[in-house]
Amino acid sequence: MAHVDAGKTSLTERILFETNVIAEIGRVDQGNTQTDSLDLEKRRGITIKASVVSFFVQDLKINLIDTPGHADFIAEVERSFSVLDGAILVISAVEGIQAQTKFLMNILMKLGIPTIIFINKIDRRGAQSHTLVKQIKEKLTKHVLPLYRPENIGTKQAFIVENSFNNDDDPAFLEECIELVALSDEQLLASYLNEEAVTPERLTSALTGQVRDARLYPIYFGSAMTGVGVAELLAGVATFFPTNTCLENAPLCGVVFKIEKAAAGEKIAYVRVFSGSINVREHIPIIRNKNESEVETRTDKVKKLHVFWQGKTIQSSKVEAGDFCKVWGLRDIRIGDVVGEWSDKIKDLHFVAPQMEARIEAKRQEQNIQLYRALIEMSEEDPLIRVLKDNFHHEIYLRIFGEVQKEVIETLLQENYGLDVQFSETRVVCVEKPVGTGKALETIGKDGNPFYATVGFRVEPGMLASGISYKLEVKLGSLPLPFHRAIEDTVFETLKQGLYGWEVTDIAVALTHTGYASPVSTAGDFRKLVPLVLMNALSQAGTVVYEPLNQFELSAPVHSISQALFRLSALKATFEKPLLRGDTFLLTGALPVASTEDFKRGLHSFTEGEGIFLTKPSGFRKLETTFPTRKRADYNPLNRKDYLLHILHTY
Repeated sequence: MAHVDAGKTSLTERILFETNVIAEIGRVDQGNTQTDSLDLEKRRGITIKASVVSFFVQDLKINLIDTPGHADFIAEVERSFSVLDGAILVISAVEGIQAQTKFLMNILMKLGIPTIIFINKIDRRGAQSHTLVKQIKEKLTKHVLPLYRPENIGTKQAFIVENSFNNDDDPAFLEECIELVALSDEQLLASYLNEEAVTPERLTSALTGQVRDARLYPIYFGSAMTGVGVAELLAGVATFFPTNTCLENAPLCGVVFKIEKAAAGEKIAYVRVFSGSINVREHIPIIRNKNESEVETRTDKVKKLHVFWQGKTIQSSKVEAGDFCKVWGLRDIRIGDVVGEWSDKIKDLHFVAPQMEARIEAKRQEQNIQLYRALIEMSEEDPLIRVLKDNFHHEIYLRIFGEVQKEVIETLLQENYGLDVQFSETRVVCVEKPVGTGKALETIGKDGNPFYATVGFRVEPGMLASGISYKLEVKLGSLPLPFHRAIEDTVFETLKQGLYGWEVTDIAVALTHTGYASPVSTAGDFRKLVPLVLMNALSQAGTVVYEPLNQFELSAPVHSISQALFRLSALKATFEKPLLRGDTFLLTGALPVASTEDFKRGLHSFTEGEGIFLTKPSGFRKLETTFPTRKRADYNPLNRKDYLLHILHTY
């Protein structure tokens, strides 16, 4: 994994060539690489979908996942984290550390995934080594150790030399290594402080253990284009990454991390098997978390299995622990579903939700129904493409991560479904929060209530980041359970559109009154009445609109600090006092998502290409000026007359 253009796919090609999987190395710019199989990937020269390919280092089978580098496809990268034993983080020796590099390293360290840092492109003019290692220690982690060093760097004749653990060969490196390893090894530290001899064997053993525990990160140098350093990198993978052993007899546990469609439309699930085994024609359990408290379990029959083998997939009757496979026959399967039993080997990742949306429509209006079906299919393969349908205005919206993702979706719709589409301008997705307390009540047979139901609500501000908190202030037995379920479900559905059309969050809703008339009351009476009462209470409480924020970290040369502060202030950013570190400054703060792309676009020019701008979602900020609105996708319950005309069909 890496920032875009660091050379991930080129490195994958070189690895497959070195391990005799392919006879000729493909090139990204020529669109003939093994892992970028989509036509769009070949044309654009970027990886969009994570792809799996296997090879052998001696007797060790390795499954390699080539992930996207562009920030718009970070969701695809995040899903790959859940199935890794180890990661190779590729950094360009020319471009150095970039925003995505830091973001990825942060996640790898947080999840405790063993990682090798591979500094690529040492044969390119402008390549750096000592400076880059220093930057890695400053900006990524201090716990790194270069096991090799480049010579003739920046030329076609660049090669690497191994750093020696022998005191006679390289005492400075040996001391650096001992000091670093001793930080997490008390016995080694004691020996070092007592000036006892530390053998290379003991040091190597301690180093290997710490890399496997993700407490230390070795650095390798090389070039994917010339092949220098790749054999050494593969030896490092075989040495430092843990392997799956003795888990075949354990209960089945696996996770679905990718889905693709066969030509006939059947879903093919990519599964990482952590323990146990999968056999053709057996029924296996599928577990899905529907929400934090509800789990759905079913069984499905495996129709066909493929395993990855030497750059291809081959049919197999069985897949064992540690391996990857493609599975046919799992109906309605989704990314993130667990195969077999849940275990602590599965990393529970909470994916960042897209914070932008755009309306999408077919250029030929009669194709909009076909467009909606196509988008639903695409969202099943990529669950972070969220499709929203506004049946009221007959419009379709997409929640997305950025403009490049829009371009890719547009191209895939044209090529795979024959649909020409156009997007509206992208806008950020805001939320609403209540500011006061509101109460409302509708009673059977009173004040024009046409429904055989009584409902009362109290709404008030909830705790920060609490979402929607719902509680009963009536006795549970005072109403049949199906009516209670209808009320609760409708509360959550209604709050998807607040007073200004945005989703309402951080709100506490209490059900204060209920009543029904047996046997005429139905669940439908409650579903139709709840929006009237709840929106009335919300209107009394009032809401304010919050815009999404990105937390940012900017590292740039000293000469650009005044320009950076001026631009950020103009974009309504808040920030801490800049910290000087040598000839660069570090600036942290928060910036509206709506302004983030504007700042990124100008960063290269005013920092002369040396600025690193890292962002991540960090909640919301209350807007003080006129609130933006989002048009409702239904009849507004606050317009009682129109709402009742629609609901009761009394036109």
